[in-house]
Amino acid sequence: MVVAAIVNEGQWLALSMGLAVLLVAMMLYRYRRADIPARRLALAAMTLFAGVTVGTMAFGHLLAVTTKLLTGTLTGSVPVFYLIGGVLAAPSWWLALHTRRILARDDQDQRALMLNAWLAATLLALGLHNLPLAAPAILNVAYVLHTRRAVGWALVSVAVVVNVGLFVGALVFWASGQSFEQFRGIE
Repeated sequence: MVVAAIVNEGQWLALSMGLAVLLVAMMLYRYRRADIPARRLALAAMTLFAGVTVGTMAFGHLLAVTTKLLTGTLTGSVPVFYLIGGVLAAPSWWLALHTRRILARDDQDQRALMLNAWLAATLLALGLHNLPLAAPAILNVAYVLHTRRAVGWALVSVAVVVNVGLFVGALVFWASGQSFEQFRGIE
């Protein structure tokens, strides 16, 4: 039963987004009275959300690959599967950890820009079907580059709508009980 839960790809997006929301809420609660400008706090929240979401999915991918390898049910190239998990884990967890620096200092926008761009580019390099997962990081890049307050608020609003939509889609996928291929009609 544990093995089936680990290798069920339908649950990882919803679980990772749930964890990301929880961590962002905890961060916002912790810093609610801190003297941190709203722009930095919003960037930290958006960055933490994107990093934790993809980082947890990368962890789930690596755990599922290892589990399938140990149970003898893995089909495909083991090095490629581990490479995919690794190239997603590196920028996403680095991005999530970078949140502390964003909160601590005001000069972290360029690093946040580079890490978000790296995460988005990695996801898109693995396939255009990853665009919904790359959207939060792409919006984070746009947020770093914005210069007008109204544009910043619009980007935060769009990010919330996109993330809620992605979460609803993840819940529908999870509830369907189907594999990714079945859900998309490929199989």
